[in-house]
Amino acid sequence: MKLDVYNINAFTSKISGGNPACIVPLKSWLNDDLLLSISKKNDVAETAFFIYKNDKIHLRWFTPDIEMDLCGHATLATAHCLSSILKYPYSSIKFETKSGQVSVDFKDGKYHMNLPLRNPVKSELPKLICKSLNLKPLEVYKSRDYLLIYNSEEEIKKIKINTHYFNQINLDPGGVVVTAKGTNSDFVSRYFTPQSTILEDPATGSSHCSLIPFWSKKLNKNHLISIQLSQRGGKFECINNFDRVTVIGSAVTDSQTTITI
Repeated sequence: MKLDVYNINAFTSKISGGNPACIVPLKSWLNDDLLLSISKKNDVAETAFFIYKNDKIHLRWFTPDIEMDLCGHATLATAHCLSSILKYPYSSIKFETKSGQVSVDFKDGKYHMNLPLRNPVKSELPKLICKSLNLKPLEVYKSRDYLLIYNSEEEIKKIKINTHYFNQINLDPGGVVVTAKGTNSDFVSRYFTPQSTILEDPATGSSHCSLIPFWSKKLNKNHLISIQLSQRGGKFECINNFDRVTVIGSAVTDSQTTITI
C-alpha cells in the first residue's frame, strides 16, 4: 500500500519556520501500531491522519511516541492540505476528533481554528518539574498542561531544561508551558514535553487553549497576539470566545512524498 505524505509548516509563512507536521490521508483507519510506526518514521512533532466517513472528516494525531488528544498545528496543517493541495471545495472544514468537533475556516488568507477552551487552575509545582528548571516560575497553573508564569520574555528565552529530571515525569498527553508577557506581542511561550522524542515543540496550537483564557483575563483583552520563542518560531492571532478559543495562523507546504507500507 502506498500513502501520500504532505509535509506542511504551521503558524508560519516561511519554509524554515513554524511547526512541521506530516499529513497522511487514508481511505480507512489502519491499526494503531502502524499509525504510530508511520509517525516514528516521519520524525516530526506530529503526524495527522484523516479519513472521510459518513460525510465527515475524522482526524487523529500521533507524535513519534503516543497518540494525542488534541494538536493545533497539525489540525491547521491538515486544513491547509485539504484547502490548498487536495482542493477541498468549502472554506469551512469540520473535523471529528477525540476532543470533539474542531472547525477551521479559511478567510483573508489565513486559517481560523476553533478549539476547546481549557481554563487553567492554580496549582502546585511538582518537584521533578522544579528540579528540571534553571529558573523558577512566579505562579503555577494546570489544565491538560502545566502553565508556568514568569516575569519577562527574557526569562522565557533563558529557560533550560534538565532532561535527567524532566524525563522522569509522566504527563501523557500533556506538557509544560512557560509563558510571560511579551515585548513585541501580548504574550510569549515555549512548550516542552517529557519522555518525548522532540523535547521542545516549535509552535503549539493546543497550549493556547489555556494560554488564551489566562492572558485574556490578565490583560483584560479578548484579541491577542502570541509568539512562541522556539528556534523555528511561531506566530498566533488569538481570540477568547469565552466557551471556545480561536487561533489564527498561516501555513506553507514544504514537500510531498510517498511511502510504502
